[in-house]
Amino acid sequence: MVRHATEETTTTTTTTTHSPGTRSTDLIDSKVADADVDEATGTNSNDDAEAAALSAICRPEHCFHAFDALYCALTHATPIEPRFADVKYPLFVTWNARTRRSGSVSSSSSSSRSGGGSSGGWSTRLRGCIGSFDPQPLRTGLEEYALLSAFRDHRFRRVDLRELPSLQCGVSLLTDFEDATSYLDWTVGVHGIQISFTPPLTSPSASDAPSPLSSAVSLLSRPLTSHFSSSSSSVAARRLSATYLPEVAPEQGWEHIDAIDSAIRKAGWNGRISEDLRRSVRVRRYQSRKCVVGWDEFVKWRADRGHPVDPDLDVGHGQVDLRF
Repeated sequence: MVRHATEETTTTTTTTTHSPGTRSTDLIDSKVADADVDEATGTNSNDDAEAAALSAICRPEHCFHAFDALYCALTHATPIEPRFADVKYPLFVTWNARTRRSGSVSSSSSSSRSGGGSSGGWSTRLRGCIGSFDPQPLRTGLEEYALLSAFRDHRFRRVDLRELPSLQCGVSLLTDFEDATSYLDWTVGVHGIQISFTPPLTSPSASDAPSPLSSAVSLLSRPLTSHFSSSSSSVAARRLSATYLPEVAPEQGWEHIDAIDSAIRKAGWNGRISEDLRRSVRVRRYQSRKCVVGWDEFVKWRADRGHPVDPDLDVGHGQVDLRF
C-alpha cells in the first residue's frame, strides 16, 4: 500500500503532509566516479561534479510536469508528454501562493530554482503539500501528487483556476535515508526528519533535560509503521508518526528540540512532552533535492513546447477535474 504524506505530518492513517507556515529504501544513488585529486590545487576535483549530479536529480522539468498536471486538470488542456527519465524516488509536491509585499517593487519572475521562501519583494503562503515515502515513478508520481496536494490537502481549500498566476510549484525528491542514533542526531537545514513513536501508557516522568543519549538499540528495533497496533485499538497502542522536510526547521527558526516537539504534536500527541517521550521517538533523517518554478516560467515552457497557455483564459470560472 502506498503511504501518502503531507510534508508536515504523517499520522497513523495511510496518509502523510507539509508544514503550513510552515527507509532504507530502494533509492537511486547518484554516485560519481572514484575521486580524483586536482594536482594543481590538491582539492578533490570530483566535488563540483558530485554537487552537480545531486542538483541534477531534481530539475525544472519535473516542476513543469507537475504544474502541467494541475493546469490541465483545471482547464482540460492537452498535457505535454514528459521527456525526463521515469525513475523512482520518494517525493513531495508543494504549492505556494505568492503575493507582493506592500510597497515593494519587484521583477515579475516567480522562480526559485533551489527552494521556496520570500525574496525580491514577494512573500509566499503554503497552499498544499503532499508526498510519499514510497518511491514513485516520476512521471505518474508527480502528476498524482501535484493534484493531491492542490485538491486534497485537508488543511486548505482546493486550489482553483483563478490562483494559477500566483502559484509556485516545488518538487522535492528525497534521498539519503538514515536511522538517527537519537532525536538530536540530525542537522538543521540539511536533514528532514521522519519520526514515529508509541504514546506512553502512563503519565510522563518529570525528566525534561534534553539529552542526545537515547538508546540506539531501542530506536532501531522499533518497526516504522503508520498502522494501528493489531493487539489494541486504544489511543495509547497506536504508532504515531510525522515528518518535516529539510527546509521547514530553518524557515521556522527551529532548533532540534523545537522541531521534534512540533512533530510530536503534529503526529497527534496532546499530552505532556517529557524527555522520556523524546528519547522514545524513532527518528529517520533524510535529505531532499528541490526545485521550484513559478507561473511565468510555466507559461514560457508550454509556449516553447508548442502548446501555449490560452491568453483569454477565464481565471474566474475554472472547474476542477477530479478524475485522478
